Amino acid sequence: MIKKVLACLTLAFCSHAAFAQNDVVNDDEKSSYNLNKPEREQWLKNTGAGLFIHFSVDAQLGVVISHSLVGASEDYADRFFKELPKTFNPSKFDPYQIAVLAKLAGMKYIVFTTKHHSGFCMWDTKTTDFNITKTPYRKDLLKEFVDATRAAGLDVGFYFSPEDFYFLHENKLPISRDNVKMDAALAKKYEDYNRRQCEELMTKYGKIDVFFIDGEPKEVVKETCWKLQPNLLITRGAIKTPEQTLPGTPITQPWLSPITIGTAWQYQPTNERYKSGTQLIDLLVEARSKGGSLLLNVGPKPDGSLPEEQEGRLREMAAWYFLNHECIDSTKAWVVNKENNVLFTAKGQDVYAIVTEVPNWKEGERRTFTLHSVKAQKNTQVSVLGQNSKIMEYKPNLDVSCTYKQMANGLEVSVVKAQRIYDDHRWPNAVVIKLANVLPAMAEAVTVETVTAKPAAAGYALSGRLYNFKNKNVTRARFAYRAYRGRVETLYADPWKYSDWVTVGADGRFNAGIKTLKGAFEYKAVAEQSGVAVEGDNKLVN
Repeated sequence: MIKKVLACLTLAFCSHAAFAQNDVVNDDEKSSYNLNKPEREQWLKNTGAGLFIHFSVDAQLGVVISHSLVGASEDYADRFFKELPKTFNPSKFDPYQIAVLAKLAGMKYIVFTTKHHSGFCMWDTKTTDFNITKTPYRKDLLKEFVDATRAAGLDVGFYFSPEDFYFLHENKLPISRDNVKMDAALAKKYEDYNRRQCEELMTKYGKIDVFFIDGEPKEVVKETCWKLQPNLLITRGAIKTPEQTLPGTPITQPWLSPITIGTAWQYQPTNERYKSGTQLIDLLVEARSKGGSLLLNVGPKPDGSLPEEQEGRLREMAAWYFLNHECIDSTKAWVVNKENNVLFTAKGQDVYAIVTEVPNWKEGERRTFTLHSVKAQKNTQVSVLGQNSKIMEYKPNLDVSCTYKQMANGLEVSVVKAQRIYDDHRWPNAVVIKLANVLPAMAEAVTVETVTAKPAAAGYALSGRLYNFKNKNVTRARFAYRAYRGRVETLYADPWKYSDWVTVGADGRFNAGIKTLKGAFEYKAVAEQSGVAVEGDNKLVN
């Protein structure tokens, strides 16, 4: 086991260095084993969203959680470990109210940081004095979180980092993520330290539903937790957890994406850029359209209360979810995940066409959409979630009914935005059209693979390939591309540009050229199938 731990540590540190160079986060889905029970993974696939809470002793400084210790001076590290606990007092932490708000916003579980990389424990542990009970707060904050989350009717999740900077510091090792050298004896001590902490977490707080492992040695954590709680769903460490981004294409296996509400994981009072409520709603919709779950992160202030900006955005999500929960809960991916700005989820023979990018859709305005992937039946019905489509305030004579017509090239749907949500009549968020009792217009979507980008004269030569495309009405393809702004900047990126359409070869291969871009750029292959653009995954040229 000691050799295994050392191998894991070496692999982890090498991986961190490589991914930092490419600005991509390891999603840790590669694992020696996965003991998640199928019913627990199915639960996650049915679950639209969860709330992530990053909170630790350095919230007092408003800096990146834990990572400021890497490369820090000895003086900084000493004061971090000795002085910060003396002033940490989250007396306004109200986990029940946070859980109630999360539930309103559609979250089904909350994952709380029991211990981040700094090594500060948010529970009453016997393994170290670097914990919440040795602060002015004195109480077991984790127990308060667990009890409140259960009382609100949500599932309980723990984040745990086996990577521990306090342990390194106490054992006279440099605080690093990619250059730590331990002998066998110290590696075993490290392993035992993490095992004892996990034993506490798995035995002191009752049934734990979700566990998120961030760092190495990961295997001892999994072994300990599954042994003590066999029904535990381990996410990072066992399944895909792409961080700060969503997959480019739908994924059939269970997955979740942890994404920050701003750019920071922990509370950052200045130099922060928050995503808008609309952007967060669109992230949730996109995750569900691709078969996954959004784990949306918040960071409480040092006193434990949520910043107003974060609470406000959660309430905007709550309003949208209250109207449209049906298109999020226990849904699955449709035959395609989107047609332009219309994203899809499905449940049985009901399909939800979620119309995004509509800030200028005015109340009382009728809009018509042609959906190429949907086909009507005799008993098809169309409605807009949240409204009865019979009455509109102050406009009693306006026809606000929903209609549809099956056309040769798709299903034409016509609806009116007829419900007042904001005082100023400017509700900017996605409108959901429910299409009851419909069928797919195509048996399955073509599989699109984004392949290589090679330097060429005055630019790059991009290549892609289609699979499963015979007899699927696919004749042309192209590439989307744009400057890469970084993982946390995805929602602030430039609009996609497109290469010219090209013909797909008999073997499914296709190529196109683009002009040179300055700096890093991302690209993806796109095929047209029966009037629908089907996309491949994003790739990065750094």
